[in-house]
Amino acid sequence: MEGFLLQATLYLFAMVIAVPLASRAGLGSVLGYLMAGILIGPVLGLSGSEMTDLQHFAEFGVVMMLFLIGLELEPRALWAMRDKLLGLGGLQVLVTVAAVTTLALLLGQPLRIALALGMIFALSSTAIVLQTLNEKRLMQTAGGRSAFAVLLTQDIAVIPMLALMPLLALPGARALSKAEASDNAVAHFIDSLPGWGVTLITLAAVAFVILAGHLLVRPLFRFVHAAKLREINTAMALMIVVGIASLMNLVGLSPALGTFLAGVVLADSEFKHELESDIEPFKGLLMGLFFITVGAGINFTVFTAAPVTTVLLVFALVGLKAAILYVLARAFRLKGGDKTLFTLGLAQAGEFGFVLVSFAVGQRILPAAIAEKTLLIIALSMLITPLLFIAHEQLARFRRDEDGPSADEIDEQQPIIIAGVGRFGQVVNRMITMSGFQTTVLDADLKTVQLMRTFGFKSYFGDPTRPDLLAAAGLAKARVLVVCLDDKASTTRLVAYARRLRPDLHIIARARDRIHVFELYRAGADDIVREMFDSSLRCARYVLENVGLSEFEAAELEKTFFKLDRAAVRDLAQVWKPGVPVEQNPEYIKRTRELNAELEAEMMERFSRRTSKIDADDRPADSGVTKEG
Repeated sequence: MEGFLLQATLYLFAMVIAVPLASRAGLGSVLGYLMAGILIGPVLGLSGSEMTDLQHFAEFGVVMMLFLIGLELEPRALWAMRDKLLGLGGLQVLVTVAAVTTLALLLGQPLRIALALGMIFALSSTAIVLQTLNEKRLMQTAGGRSAFAVLLTQDIAVIPMLALMPLLALPGARALSKAEASDNAVAHFIDSLPGWGVTLITLAAVAFVILAGHLLVRPLFRFVHAAKLREINTAMALMIVVGIASLMNLVGLSPALGTFLAGVVLADSEFKHELESDIEPFKGLLMGLFFITVGAGINFTVFTAAPVTTVLLVFALVGLKAAILYVLARAFRLKGGDKTLFTLGLAQAGEFGFVLVSFAVGQRILPAAIAEKTLLIIALSMLITPLLFIAHEQLARFRRDEDGPSADEIDEQQPIIIAGVGRFGQVVNRMITMSGFQTTVLDADLKTVQLMRTFGFKSYFGDPTRPDLLAAAGLAKARVLVVCLDDKASTTRLVAYARRLRPDLHIIARARDRIHVFELYRAGADDIVREMFDSSLRCARYVLENVGLSEFEAAELEKTFFKLDRAAVRDLAQVWKPGVPVEQNPEYIKRTRELNAELEAEMMERFSRRTSKIDADDRPADSGVTKEG
């Protein structure tokens, strides 16, 4: 017990130190977990015999992740993805298997080993890629959705790969592996069945998951929910995931695929959001543990024996997969940044490769030496994946989208320029134009621009941060520039550029939060609008109206808070330090506390004065007749 607690403390300590450092450095949490694993295992040698057990335990993080992904996909959405699942994903798997197999044959490997390596290296890392896509908010881009479709196809492809692997083994090796597995009664029972029997059991397991999701889980969840105990709801959610994973293991299917299927079945359930909230903390922790075990499992002894060869093989694999993915991206008409994201994001090997390697070794297909080198190549390719995403970000930042449509030619200039016409900018533009003023609207989203034109609002397609487009829009003569972009960095950059070019221009900018307000203040914006601030004030005013205040009193307090808070933000902007987190700025914290106390005192005083005045106005006159009367 003491050894377990010590190991648990070690892994948790590594998490809370390495991951925040990596995130602050802009490397992402995944690379932080991998670095922590490398530090625990190969560098300090603190990992012991518990690593194998931890790897099996941590794999539930991948299982839970796919369950949560399934919850976000209704069957109709899955059917809508069929072209990418069968076309893009299917081609990626088949072409990569063929290419890696051919390369292995050229390197002198026999066909059965070459084909096994082809199947192993055709897979990408579902865990790392999806985690990174979600962290960087790239899942909803065309490149992110295409990457997800390929990853899902790969996970499904693991099933036929596992079925094909035993056929690659020599007859004597198959008999030996079966004899070694004979201590498992259930596995022995399934292996002893004829092919049609195994197929029936497999189909029955999948059918059971679907039917149970529709017919059993909902009534059971209602029964458990009636107890009104959060921990029982959590236990129910874990039981669903663990139970389905066990069933899939029993019949030789991928646990991750089974839980994904269950998630899709439950996607339209009324308990969907509760399941997500119950599973999410476990998923995050186990995913982190999974990445740590990947890092700790890297065998540097094999690496140091042939470092140059190993590095060349890793880059050859990444280069080969990237080339295949690039060709597929062009064939399926992915553009610019989406094409780069798809190409670099899936160029690594994946965690299911570990499963296939273990299975291939058990079936006597891969010799031990090749298996160890294969595991090392998989781990190292996964290790450099965050760096590939960073490379994508740099390319997206410094290279124009050469495949995208060219910007519109602006044929007229108006005194008001609106940069960005999303959900925020649309409302701004409608009010201005309906008040009789003309605007020049710029947006980098072609679909949004086309939609605006459909409803009769003239707008131009193009990146509003481009100096040539701003010049064509009449920035040199404009009276007002309204910056309504979604991206914080682009907003700040545009404000700073416009201020340098036009010191006399009135600039109104949309801010995401208070820190963004400070950045825009430094950049030179005249009026800064926090996108949620006014709606939050209105919500607070409704609350005050429903706890006893009159509409007039609540409105007056709203105006007071608005004026005082704006003044406080200007004050805090003087002590804010760029690049320094506010919680590490003692002067900022001190001034914030002082301003909060002053604001609260001023609000209470004004409310008291207003209440006293209203009471005086409502007090009956000497004649006994009220003022209103």
